[in-house]
Amino acid sequence: MTQQIYGKSYEGTAAENYQRFFVPSIGAPVADDLIGVAGLQPGERVLDVACGTGVVTRRAADRVGADGRVAGLDVNPGMLAVARSQTPPDMSIEWYEARAEAMPIPDEAFDVVLCQMGLQFVADRHAALQEMRRVLVAGGRAILAVPGPTPQIFAIMRDALAGHIGPKAALFVDLVFSMHDVGELRELMRSAGFEKVDVQAKPKAFRLPAPADFLWQYIQSTPLAEAVNQADPARRHALEEDVCAQWQRFAVDGGLALQVNMTTATARK
Repeated sequence: MTQQIYGKSYEGTAAENYQRFFVPSIGAPVADDLIGVAGLQPGERVLDVACGTGVVTRRAADRVGADGRVAGLDVNPGMLAVARSQTPPDMSIEWYEARAEAMPIPDEAFDVVLCQMGLQFVADRHAALQEMRRVLVAGGRAILAVPGPTPQIFAIMRDALAGHIGPKAALFVDLVFSMHDVGELRELMRSAGFEKVDVQAKPKAFRLPAPADFLWQYIQSTPLAEAVNQADPARRHALEEDVCAQWQRFAVDGGLALQVNMTTATARK
């Protein structure tokens, strides 16, 4: 499907646009940090939960090499289809279409579980963490990263979506940044049975495309696309005018400067 937004075409599904736009600007830099914290070793078995289009999964496969084993799990078949299409033929990755709360995976099947910017979207986070622990070997490690609180750039987008598209559209932005409290995440992981839990929040800087480009790239890469694309052109135009006017104070060299706190948790089974 192609959406024509003020002279620019946004082709493909939300999952395809997620890989095309979101991964290069935000997903890949965060994945590099997560993989660095994980300290993966050749031969390890790694599961990437809520893997999306597989940016973390493929980086994990590079690290563990041919002697390792890597799998990605996601509930969204569209994301998994893109993940498969982006995976080189000589890279062996197993893909599971399943909920994080009910993984079709045996006990103690992996040495490491990763989850990047996915836990906040899971309906039962405690159950998902219990499943992550279940599939780890004794002493296995879990590494998770979630963003938040909501940075000003996204708060502006949220409020404009509420005003021009509708309150339901704004809820997605709130959900993205809903799981960032250090203490809450620490207690949640401990309650799921993890030990040696360490949670830290650190700022992460991003350089994003120009305001109008980033607005539409983000919308077309997320579940926001359906609601926004169904709105009449006048509402979409008003949304762009409102957001871009307020984003000018974050503009740097033709793009946007974004800083987000990333909360990263590490733990052992």
